Amino acid sequence: MGKDTAKNLASQPVFKQVMKILPREQFDIVVRQCGSDRYYKSFFSWDQLVVMLFGIFSRCDSMGEVCDGMRALGGKLNYLGMDSAPSKSTAGDALRDRNNEVFMRYYFALIKYVEAAFVGQPKGEDQL
Repeated sequence: MGKDTAKNLASQPVFKQVMKILPREQFDIVVRQCGSDRYYKSFFSWDQLVVMLFGIFSRCDSMGEVCDGMRALGGKLNYLGMDSAPSKSTAGDALRDRNNEVFMRYYFALIKYVEAAFVGQPKGEDQL
């Protein structure tokens, strides 16, 4: 019997399920096109995306709340692909200084990705 490589989302935190659905390969392509990781040594664009989405899903009002919430998770950040929570200054500097074009391009790439997944599926009455 071979190893099941399908994306099994049962019994995983919802946030991890969302992150698993996002196409990381497309994000890496956009990052290379924009050069958004050029001057960063440890806090990369993917980490910033994880932090921003964590703040949205957690309904945080400030960067301090986001970083404190991630720090409270402690060792459970590994399921997000992060070793540790970023400091407030690191995350704040990245939000202020990093070009937001990478996230805009990824947004449009996600729309194309989702559209391609639903092409040819019949529309229900509630989707008209």
